[in-house]
Amino acid sequence: MNTYFRKTGIFIALLIAGIFVSCTDYLDKAPYTDIDADVPFKDFTNFQGFTEELYNCIPIVTASDYHNTWNWGEDEYYNPSETRFFSYWLDQGNYWGWNTAGYSWLRAGYNSSTTSYTSSTDPKTKGHLWGLAWYGIRKANVGLANLDKFTGTDTEKNLLAGQLYFFRGWFHFMLMQYWGGLPYVGSALPSNETPKLPRLGYQQTADSVARDFQKAADLLPVFWDSIPSDQLTSTTADNIKSGKNDLRINKIMALAYLGKDLLWAGSPLMNRESTGVAAYNTDYCKKAADAFGQALQLCDNTKFYELIPFSNYSDIFYIHNSTSPLPGAAIVDGHKYREAMFMENVCGLSGRFRYNQVNDYRPPIIKSTGIKMYPTANYVDYFGMNNGLPILDITQPDAESGYNPQYPWKNRDPRFYKDIIYDGVRCVSGTGAGTDSLKIFASLFGSETENATTTGKYRQVNNPGGNGQNACFTGYMNMKFTSQYLNNWDGYIDNNSVVLSFMRLADVYLMYAESVAAGYGSPTAHATGYSLTAVYAVNKVRDRVAPDGSMRLASKFTTSTDVFMPELCRERAVELAFEGHRFTDLRRWLMLLQAPYTLKKTVYFDRDPNVPAKNVYADPSNAHVLNLREGILSERHLGEKHYWFPFLQSDVNLYTGFTQNPGW
Repeated sequence: MNTYFRKTGIFIALLIAGIFVSCTDYLDKAPYTDIDADVPFKDFTNFQGFTEELYNCIPIVTASDYHNTWNWGEDEYYNPSETRFFSYWLDQGNYWGWNTAGYSWLRAGYNSSTTSYTSSTDPKTKGHLWGLAWYGIRKANVGLANLDKFTGTDTEKNLLAGQLYFFRGWFHFMLMQYWGGLPYVGSALPSNETPKLPRLGYQQTADSVARDFQKAADLLPVFWDSIPSDQLTSTTADNIKSGKNDLRINKIMALAYLGKDLLWAGSPLMNRESTGVAAYNTDYCKKAADAFGQALQLCDNTKFYELIPFSNYSDIFYIHNSTSPLPGAAIVDGHKYREAMFMENVCGLSGRFRYNQVNDYRPPIIKSTGIKMYPTANYVDYFGMNNGLPILDITQPDAESGYNPQYPWKNRDPRFYKDIIYDGVRCVSGTGAGTDSLKIFASLFGSETENATTTGKYRQVNNPGGNGQNACFTGYMNMKFTSQYLNNWDGYIDNNSVVLSFMRLADVYLMYAESVAAGYGSPTAHATGYSLTAVYAVNKVRDRVAPDGSMRLASKFTTSTDVFMPELCRERAVELAFEGHRFTDLRRWLMLLQAPYTLKKTVYFDRDPNVPAKNVYADPSNAHVLNLREGILSERHLGEKHYWFPFLQSDVNLYTGFTQNPGW
């Protein structure tokens, strides 16, 4: 039985003998191996050391598999000859790739050639969600089971318990959003028995997770740095050093994740799974809105989390050539703005871009090696105008928004210019590319038939210096996670630190807006105990972009939930672009199978032959283009089963109460 267990993924954590709760008969013991089982839990220093491993169980996303492999919606298009990415498998409808694709940050460490699971020390399992989540749940439960052995102060005990409850809930939540309802593991199960926990529905599992997040919120402070010293033992006060606690779990994090758990439970996909009704569940959404409202009220009162000023927008996502320790925060005029609430694992931060994503954001003419990931043209279309209005049809002029297809890059949402490289934008600094302006500046104009006259060099599949496979197929490049000047000549391939936020403050505002509108039935409503309306929550995010209020929601989007929701969805697409949220959003909104969300497109256009190239490069946002149109690069053909990932078959074979997702 134990051998069989070692070949399963879901209960990999249960194989850990529980160090402190399993068999005590050991053979060939080395000296000093008889350690008192109570030692790890006797005081705060030891117990916090035990708890710290849970932070290391947070998955690594941006460095786990050498390339950008976390955007699975209609947001990115990649080299079509590259089949190692889970993105490729997903586009083909083969969701088994979550575990067997060469590059997937989810996997359990399964070796398809030997049909077995690798050990927890295998590099292929390091940083990946599946095994780490179940291990983390097990560890949190072991900690909670041993709280009675702790001898410190009540405040210290609350700190420990709050972290343990949070992580138990968080690891369940991270699995639920991809696989659906789970067997909720609420205690340290015996490691020598096959578990028999029933698989719950999504909302049942979410209810248990919500209780964990609520307990964490009740027990944890906002500021670890401000805990009175008389509530701590002397050694604890020394070990909890001021200024070193930004990433520790706190009350606001717990409340925000409580809201997210409840909003997901109330979203159409999850509500359909649990009740059969393919619409928002207003009760869950109201509870979510109230939890988000509590979190945002604390942010208002304490300023612990704030939106980073737009001048430092890129600091949320990456740091280049800076002594700042992490993205997600910025110091502006001496004031520290924290926006990232909960981040991916930051281990190996200094080298993860250089040895992982460096090949993903530029075509071979700039960076000759690697696999490329480019924003799809249809996704770039979500970036509307600087008056806050959407672009209805990129081929047609629109008097209301001011969009003109002959000047498609003019007067766009300011985030467009922060996130997207378009035709004519300089992306090589210095003179490293020599005098060839087609290398220094993004040459992205293109036609359906490739040739040197009608297609820019960045888009030519067989361009000089390239490997014939990695042209910029979509007509756009991503600079949300890189400096504008990423090239081989000036050293910009080094010194980039990229970290994804699983949750940041702008996301919380938008989730609050969604839960209020869906739960309370109006975009002008607000949560119980918090006065911010859904409309103003969206405007709060847009006011960061345009502090003069010029990008606020037009009145036509604020009259009902029906007209508000599509614009909110577009706002999430823009503000959270390429941060790994889109796939789950499309799924929970039941949009994944609907056109146009099944399409990935490219943009074609011609430069005005009467305008010299140097003029285009001097002011690319005002470039005159002709014959703007889009073409389809790929289309997904998915079915209902593709709303959920399949469980490993070896897991569902463990016992009859563990069922496979429909269709798999």
